[in-house]
Amino acid sequence: MTIPWPAPAGSVQRAVLVEAFAAGPLQGNGAAVVLLQDPASVDWMQALAASFRQSETAFLWRRPDGVWALRWFTPSCEVPLCGHATLAAVLALGHWELLKPGATLGLASRSGSLAVQLQATPAASASLVLPSGALEVLPPPAYLAELCGGDLLGYWGSALGYRVALLPPQFPLAALASPAPLLQGPDRQGLVLMQAAGPAPPAWQGRPCDYQLRFFAPGLGIDEDPVTGSAHALVAPWWMRQIHRNSVIGWQCSPRHGGMLCEQDQAGHVRLTGSGHLLWDGLIHAGGAGHDEDGWLVCQGGAVAG
Repeated sequence: MTIPWPAPAGSVQRAVLVEAFAAGPLQGNGAAVVLLQDPASVDWMQALAASFRQSETAFLWRRPDGVWALRWFTPSCEVPLCGHATLAAVLALGHWELLKPGATLGLASRSGSLAVQLQATPAASASLVLPSGALEVLPPPAYLAELCGGDLLGYWGSALGYRVALLPPQFPLAALASPAPLLQGPDRQGLVLMQAAGPAPPAWQGRPCDYQLRFFAPGLGIDEDPVTGSAHALVAPWWMRQIHRNSVIGWQCSPRHGGMLCEQDQAGHVRLTGSGHLLWDGLIHAGGAGHDEDGWLVCQGGAVAG
């Protein structure tokens, strides 16, 4: 029986749900990707992101000059940068046959032009160059040290808005109950808990990881982000310096785990390579998209996500 749904006014948009930085289904970090014919209104994009309830929803459209533009929304606000939803957007362009394997392009975003490439091999993989940033040593907040059992080895702030805490390798990071409800102050906008890989580390593409982390951002409406490209882009240079290499394998030991190759790129940037899994492919029947040519909205504090 066909249900006679009332047809909303406006165009129909193509959309996919990609599990980014995942080697298979039901892993990694889910991101909806919506293909727009024209820039949509901020209110419409925000409402759609809230309906999807993914940590980020990416919106893609091709500008009149032929450049692809990209914006990202959490369920509660727009963010100026998101790694996993960018990976999902590149894989979506490949799925829609709008980008060929091996091809590169620059995606226009609020964080500037992001260089991306759809990999020819392995299948369903892509690379993206994300801005990194220096870590500024800060005194660790007493409450956070207490939450982590007094095991903090270091604590930093960053221009990206994230705080970063280093834990010893023996700390049971994967088993840690989410501290999101207890986070205070700037930690609520993005907290990276990281540690060196243990004696039997997880592997990505057959290579053992060098470090692992978890990421919490309740201030952005994300209690825990499963696999966070921007967090790895931030901390990977620190790990490269510790082990004297130009590339490292990063792992995120969240319940929906995943990993990536992190390589030093131009100064202040890191190239991330990861794979993804297409969970669903369909159409959005939601009218009233409106039009917004130039507006860029940012979460309070300018924090990034994903």
